[in-house]
Amino acid sequence: MFRFTQQQAAWLLLAALAPAGARADELPREETWNAHAQATWVWQLKPSFPAAYSGPNSLSPQRETGYSFSATAAFGLRPWAGGELYLDPELVQGKAFSGLHGLGGMSNGEQQKTSGPNPTLYRARLFLRQTWNLGGERQAVESDLNQLAGAVDSRRLVLTAGNLAVSDIFDNNAYAHDARSEFMNWALLAHGAWDFAADARGYTWGAALEYYDGPWAVRAGRFMMPAESNGLPLDKRIFRHYGDQLEVERATSWLGQPGKLRLLAFRDRARMGGFRDALAAADGGIPDVGQVRRERSKTGFGVSAEQALGENAGVFARASWNDGRSETYAFAEIERSVSAGVTLQGAAWGRAGDSLGLAVVRNGLSAAHRAYLAAGGVGAFIGDGRLDYRPESIAEAYYKIPLAKGVELTLDFQHIANPGYNRARGPVDVGSLRLHLSY
Repeated sequence: MFRFTQQQAAWLLLAALAPAGARADELPREETWNAHAQATWVWQLKPSFPAAYSGPNSLSPQRETGYSFSATAAFGLRPWAGGELYLDPELVQGKAFSGLHGLGGMSNGEQQKTSGPNPTLYRARLFLRQTWNLGGERQAVESDLNQLAGAVDSRRLVLTAGNLAVSDIFDNNAYAHDARSEFMNWALLAHGAWDFAADARGYTWGAALEYYDGPWAVRAGRFMMPAESNGLPLDKRIFRHYGDQLEVERATSWLGQPGKLRLLAFRDRARMGGFRDALAAADGGIPDVGQVRRERSKTGFGVSAEQALGENAGVFARASWNDGRSETYAFAEIERSVSAGVTLQGAAWGRAGDSLGLAVVRNGLSAAHRAYLAAGGVGAFIGDGRLDYRPESIAEAYYKIPLAKGVELTLDFQHIANPGYNRARGPVDVGSLRLHLSY
């Protein structure tokens, strides 16, 4: 009589269920639970730089140092077939340059709007993901933070609901998305002009539905906006004030190498102050968007592309725009943005494991926003009292070195011309040292 171990029985079951051409022995074993953790420390130095004048929300022209620290635990559980439940407690502390003022593209994507020198522990994520497999080739899913190992069908429907970051689901670029291991500037983490729903820590509540069919994916979601501009409490009236986004994705192949194209559209609804209204109300004085807040919508879009260039290189590009009529409500003070970059793996020069990244960004503001700042208005992050407008240009380079399994050291340099969109100030150089641990 033949007897099978539980593992042998599982492999046989996978083999029986897998469609023709799929090999069950190539798929990872399905996890019922997992636990991962990360910790990231970033230290930064900004030397002094020339500035003709400074205002209330300027980047200080004096030499400054800053730092950030984050530690996250990620627990995953599979309560039933197709279901995944995740919980991420997180601890942060830090000190930002100039109170996190003076730049459109901030230099440290790990720096939160509520960061301070005292460690703060909170819940970053608590969400449920349900996958309905609809057929097609079986695709491997590796174990990671907020990801249980297993396999999914190439055609599937996925519902994600709860407390998370909108960027966990949308605009998930393979080369420029994570400040803990890739580029650090805010304008390289996501579409710069995408004022996506988030509290001051970068998280929110809501739901997104995704449909995958071979090379195509379509996803849509609605999430809570902050109750006040760039604030921590969220507005729970999600059917009155909300951030909606729709994204279409197409997997591509060029010279036998994989790539992806994405188109994102978004619409925010909240009580926001308009720049033209503030200028009119000021009647020649200093305008203030806080005095003219009312129900408004903000719309925008973004396009992005990523393409592998063999095993050791990849390139990416993004372009984004929003209508620029109202104040920045949840992300960065950017209303037009284009960026492009390349990442190279060290195997190409005999340093397997090392990574080199190079990227450039050009950020801009709407005409209404420029007029508001020129009249002495201030926003959530910028405001020099007056303005000699020029687009903000950023170049970033990083070199990442593995020190041990799960331990990486990164040297990062950023050169920022026209900080805060002001030709009368800068340029600014920022050097960073990042230590990242993951398990």
